[in-house]
Amino acid sequence: MIFQFPALLSALICLPLVWWLLRATPPRPRTQSFPPIAFLRRLKPRQTEAARSPLWLLLLRLLAAGLLIVGFARPFIPGSREQARAAGPVLLVMDDGMFSAADWTERLATAQTIVDDAEHSKSELLLLGTAPQADAPPTATLQPAAIVRQMLNSRHPAPWPANRAQTASQLRQLPAIHFARIVYLADAIAQSGDTAFAQALHERGAVQEIRFAPQASIALVPVPPTDNGVMARLIALQMPQPRLVHVAARATDGGTLAVIPVTIPANATQADVRVDLPITVRNRVDTLSVQGVASAATTVLLDENTRLRPVGLLSNGGADTPLIGSIFYLRRALAPLSDLHEGPLEALLNHPLSVLIAPDGTLASAQNQKSVLDWVKNGGTLIRFAGPALAGSQHDADNLASMAEATPSLLPVPLLDGARQLGGSMTWGTPQHLAPFDQTSPFRGLTIPPDVTVSRQVLASPSANLGAHVWARLADGTPLVTHAELGKGEVILFHVSSTADWSNLPLSGLFVAMLQRLSDHANGLNIPASHMLLSPAITLDGEGIAGPPPPTARGIEGEAFATTAVSPEHPPGLYGPTDGRKALNAATGLDNLQPAAAVGTLTNAAGQRPDVPLGRYCLLGALLLLLLDGLSVGLMRTGKLPIRSNIQHQKSAPLLVLLATLFATVLPAHAQAPSGDSPAPAAALETRLGYIVTGHDDVDEASRLGLQGLSDFVNARTSAVMGHPDAVHPGTDDLSYYPLLYWPITADATTTPAMTAALNSFMAHGGILLIDTQGQDGSTGPSDAAFTADAPGTSAALRRVTAGLVVPPLVVMTDHHLLAHTFYLLHDFPGRYAGQPIWVAKEGDAENDDVSPVIIGGADWAHAWAVDSAGNTPFAVIPGGSDQRLQAYRFGLNTVIYALTGSYKADQVHVPMLLKRLEDKP
Repeated sequence: MIFQFPALLSALICLPLVWWLLRATPPRPRTQSFPPIAFLRRLKPRQTEAARSPLWLLLLRLLAAGLLIVGFARPFIPGSREQARAAGPVLLVMDDGMFSAADWTERLATAQTIVDDAEHSKSELLLLGTAPQADAPPTATLQPAAIVRQMLNSRHPAPWPANRAQTASQLRQLPAIHFARIVYLADAIAQSGDTAFAQALHERGAVQEIRFAPQASIALVPVPPTDNGVMARLIALQMPQPRLVHVAARATDGGTLAVIPVTIPANATQADVRVDLPITVRNRVDTLSVQGVASAATTVLLDENTRLRPVGLLSNGGADTPLIGSIFYLRRALAPLSDLHEGPLEALLNHPLSVLIAPDGTLASAQNQKSVLDWVKNGGTLIRFAGPALAGSQHDADNLASMAEATPSLLPVPLLDGARQLGGSMTWGTPQHLAPFDQTSPFRGLTIPPDVTVSRQVLASPSANLGAHVWARLADGTPLVTHAELGKGEVILFHVSSTADWSNLPLSGLFVAMLQRLSDHANGLNIPASHMLLSPAITLDGEGIAGPPPPTARGIEGEAFATTAVSPEHPPGLYGPTDGRKALNAATGLDNLQPAAAVGTLTNAAGQRPDVPLGRYCLLGALLLLLLDGLSVGLMRTGKLPIRSNIQHQKSAPLLVLLATLFATVLPAHAQAPSGDSPAPAAALETRLGYIVTGHDDVDEASRLGLQGLSDFVNARTSAVMGHPDAVHPGTDDLSYYPLLYWPITADATTTPAMTAALNSFMAHGGILLIDTQGQDGSTGPSDAAFTADAPGTSAALRRVTAGLVVPPLVVMTDHHLLAHTFYLLHDFPGRYAGQPIWVAKEGDAENDDVSPVIIGGADWAHAWAVDSAGNTPFAVIPGGSDQRLQAYRFGLNTVIYALTGSYKADQVHVPMLLKRLEDKP
């Protein structure tokens, strides 16, 4: 046993004094009215002897005093160590990158053990993390153990890799300090800067390296979509036994669509993740994550580029002949990128296609042309390829009149007639290369291989507006790809064939990329320009939980996105506008994981068991002895304890009462005995939101998750510190601690007089009641009525529960109301449902800072705010998506600030008028 404050044990020498005081304490005098007292006063006693406590009671009290003294000295049993404690400064280096998140709790516990060692030896520490931090540069000074412990509690793993080369530079810039102990908590993943890092550590002293279970060293890498269902690849450290890993495929709303078991074979480092789901279900997958390993490295975000769009490939006889067939190269290019359907036109148009591809000669019949024309006008996208058939039809005098009537609508631009083009094509002495793509073209940003050339093409007829229809040109300026809108759809023409006869473009990767861009364009996706800055929209933290981007996140230029690595400025997440977001994943570009060489004396985390504190147990034992002392004295005074003693009228010794008081002030909270007084409610010690219990478990759980999600959002975006929400029962619980109460109305909602009185008192004293009817009831009245247009059955319930409430006159809230300006400037106030009116007091309560005491709406905000324990949003928002959910969070934040601060931003409402007056001044 070791004592952290051994000097306090010197108080044990006072135990003999305690013994003497306990024995010398006289009994409490008893007042008795007795007339002959005058005679007794004349009597002189021969000997005066104080009352004596029993020996067993004296020993019990001495033992209690001794335990108090020992407890204050904070004894502990030292935990096992693979390296002895050393007096002097301690350097603690932690790998806190994305590969540390899986065992982060164990890492923190080990680090706290090292801090405890330093505290016991009165040593200061220097804490360094190897993951770069944009907003928190590492502290280069020694700190007391208490400060380092706080720093550890606030530290979280980063969603990007560690950078040990940068840490090596930081180590060399430290002052000349001789460290008595250097501990390195490693993630065991090799990096290019490991040699410099190890050398920098050894320059400071002997190094102890602690490693954790290698099973957590795993990453999930996104791969381009393929026709065999592979969407990602697991990479891990090589292990002698096979490993079974489960990968969850989740949708945007957080629901799990599938759990895929993946086995990494023995001595293997990779395994493909194959998602065998129907195309419609597979296209709903937005996130892949490894179950049981919460890390950004094991989370893959999927963007629109991974969706398999339904594409129809119109074929005819002999079209699939290898190497020379008109659909051979198209099939090879489209199969990995789309849900490809092949066949005759009648069969294809029975599928919900987004793109129809027609090689040369497949639209020869008038019936096919009419069917395709109607399909395009209704919103379809037709991609045509030139070839001998199209070129010949343009120069066949017999068919020219019929073609002029049947096919002009299925060509984006007029083509030159036979007088300008022999055989419908043009031959040069030297094949032509492709010109760079314009910034207005969907092909912008694609790299053109220098060996791609065109030897034959069909030419467009020159016109004044031809340039507006051209998406790709040859080096001589002639069109290669043209387009034109037709009704609600679009027609696109490649002026070369889909085979390698006219050009080697179908043999290149550029051909695949161009078809992918056209498929995205047909589905309404915005293809960012190469110079466009893609701003972060959603980012992941170190544990793979999605959330709003941190303040340090920066946008990425479109042309640099594919080569950008995750960093503090570019955390993993989704970037760009809503209709063209691109995913940046933490593990993108990783080929394999290699174990790092040991930096110092290699130890295992299991050998770092923490110290076992004994002080609390000593104090608890002293408390029990004092309680036993008081119980014994009480029983002896009443005569119920059959022990002969002259202490029946004596109370517990004042000294022990004083020691018990001291004990109560120092004993940790979890070891204190409950007192007779009721403790202060938790809501009185921290700011909390409350929700009124409805009796429906699903509604109450949604309210709890929603207010918890809102509280987390407020904590992340403002300086407010919100605790977890409380379930309250008006009329029973004290509501005065809550600035805002959320009340979801159900069809069977009722109130009691006590509940109504409590809510009226709550609103009268400055509280805000947010009433949510959770939807719209189209069967009861107009949508602009205050107490109608709510969820089914809640109109009557809303009238019923508000009948006794003091509700002021209400008006529909607009974006000019103070609530729309308290933090964010809002114009819409959606929840799970959009477009629902919100009703507020026509005039605020003058006694409560002109704040509306009640807010009534039906947007179902709790379901939109809800975040489960895994960090997912379990309820979908209708009809929006992430943007609608973000607006719901912002409305909730404005409401919280409104409840906390009142009308302090009321002057913002007059800013437009003030600015206008300033503009009007000469």
